[in-house]
Amino acid sequence: MLNWIWMGLIVVGVLVAGLLGQLSGSNGIVEGLFSLIEVGIVGIVIPLSATIMLWLGIMRLAEKSGMVEMLARVVRPIMKRLFPDVPPEHPAMGAMIMNMAANMLGVGNAATALGLKAMQHLEELNKHRGTATNAMCTFLAINTSSITLVPATTIGLLATQGVAQPYAIVGTTIGATVFSTIVAIIAVKFFEKLPAFQIREVEEGEEVDSEDEEAQASPSAKRRLSPFARVMLVVVFLLFGWMVAFEAYPQLRTSAQEMLGLREIAEALDAPKASLKASDEERVLPDWQRLVMGVSVTAIPFVLVFFILVAALKRIPVYEEFVEGAKEGWAVAVRMMPFIVAMLAALAIFRNSGALYLLQLAMAPVLEFLRFPPDLVPMALMRPLSGSGSKGILIEIITNDGLTEAVKFAAATMYGSTETTFYVLAVYFGSVAIRRTRHALAAGLCADAAGVIAAVVICQAFFG
Repeated sequence: MLNWIWMGLIVVGVLVAGLLGQLSGSNGIVEGLFSLIEVGIVGIVIPLSATIMLWLGIMRLAEKSGMVEMLARVVRPIMKRLFPDVPPEHPAMGAMIMNMAANMLGVGNAATALGLKAMQHLEELNKHRGTATNAMCTFLAINTSSITLVPATTIGLLATQGVAQPYAIVGTTIGATVFSTIVAIIAVKFFEKLPAFQIREVEEGEEVDSEDEEAQASPSAKRRLSPFARVMLVVVFLLFGWMVAFEAYPQLRTSAQEMLGLREIAEALDAPKASLKASDEERVLPDWQRLVMGVSVTAIPFVLVFFILVAALKRIPVYEEFVEGAKEGWAVAVRMMPFIVAMLAALAIFRNSGALYLLQLAMAPVLEFLRFPPDLVPMALMRPLSGSGSKGILIEIITNDGLTEAVKFAAATMYGSTETTFYVLAVYFGSVAIRRTRHALAAGLCADAAGVIAAVVICQAFFG
C-alpha cells in the first residue's frame, strides 16, 4: 500500500507542477525537494540521533536492572490482549510501555527514542525480515493516536500567539486522543485479518532464537535490593513528589527558597519571570491540570535519576552499560536516513506542486456539506504529511482574527491529538529496515481521521 501511495504522491505532484508552472523557482518542486531532504537529515536525523543515544543508554540500564521487566508485569493483562504475539516477559513489552507513557506526558523526543528501542525488540521476534509483524503494526497504530495528557508543544504555540487560556485544549485533546486510540486499535485488529494484508512468503524467514541473550534477564536483574537501596528509592520518590508540587504550585517553591536562603540565587538565575508566569496560569488552571503539567516537566529528570540509581544499587557499572547502549544510537539513525529521505521527497513534491492545494479545494464542498469547517481542511490534510507544514497552518489559523474561538481550538486540538503518520512510519520502520508495512498505514490514517472528527465535534461542543 505504501509503495503505491509513495509513487502516487511523486507522479501526481510532478504532473500538477508541470500544469501549474511549479517545476522550478523558489517555491517549485525541485527547490522544495532538495530543501526538505536537507532539513530532514541535518535538522531531524542528526539531532534525533543524539536523543536516541541518550535514551538507548538509559534503556539498557533499565533492562539490566530489571525495571523494564517489572513495568511489563504491571500492565501485562492489557498488553497481552493488544500484543498476543509478543511473549509477556520479552523486553519489547517494557519498551513499548515506556514509549506510551512518554507519549502521554508529551515528551516527544524521549518517546521516539523509546519507540525505536521497542521496534528493535519487536524485530527480534520477526520471522519475516523486511515485513511488518502484527505487533509492529499495532504498536505503530497506537503511536499515531496515543493518548496525550499534556500537548505541551501546542499549548506553547497558543501561548506565544497570545491566545487566551491556552490550557483549555488539555481536556479536548484528551477526549480526541482517547477516541482516536480506540479507533486505531479496532482498525488495526480488523485490517490484520483481511486477506490483502496477510504476510506473504516473499523470502525465507529467519527463525527467532528463543535463547536470544537480549530477551533474557541479566544476572544483575535478578538481584534483590537491599533494605538501604529500598530506602534510597523511597527518598527518590519523595523528592519527585516535591518537584511535582513545586512545578504545580510555584508559591511552594518560593517559600522553600526563602526558608533555605536560596531566594537571591533563584533571582540571579532569572527565576522570578518563570514563577510569575506560572502564578498567572495557576489562577485559571484546575488542580488536576497543574499536577499533570508538574509531572510532565519533572518526568524526564526523574526517569534519568531513577533508572541510573536502581542500576547502581544493583551493582551494575552504570557508565559502561550506558555507553554500550548509546553506541546503538548512530546505527539506528543511519538505518533511518533512506526511509526519511524517500518520504520527505514525495511529500515535498506533492506539497510544492500545488496538488495538496487542489485536493483541499476539491474536498471543501463535501466537508462543508458535512458541517466540517472549511478553514480546518488544510490542517486535516497536512497533519499526517508534515509536522512543520501543519505547524505553519496552525499558526495561520490561530492568528486569523476572522475565525471563531471554536475553529482555533479545534485546529490546536487536531495538532495536539494527531501525528505525522507518514513520518512516524518512515522513522520507526526505517530503524529496523521494514519495507513491507502491511496495514500499519491504513490503521494510522483511520486514527488520524478519527482524531480530526473528534477534535471538531468536541471543540464545537465546548467552545461553539
